[in-house]
Amino acid sequence: MRPEKLVMMANQIADFFHAQGAAGAAPSIADHLRKFWDPGMRAEILAHAHRGGEGLKPSVVAALKLLEPAAP
Repeated sequence: MRPEKLVMMANQIADFFHAQGAAGAAPSIADHLRKFWDPGMRAEILAHAHRGGEGLKPSVVAALKLLEPAAP
């Protein structure tokens, strides 16, 4: 899937959870991405974030940090 489409979808999820405030939105966004996005989509949006994350809302960037694999 094109990064632009994933950014649009992730930002729409962020808009939905915006009412939870900055602290609550990121975990909710991460949970949604974990539950409803397939692993390939998550990998693509994480790769986009690593390339600078153009177009991603700050709450999505924070959520993606929660999805990063734990360091060994």
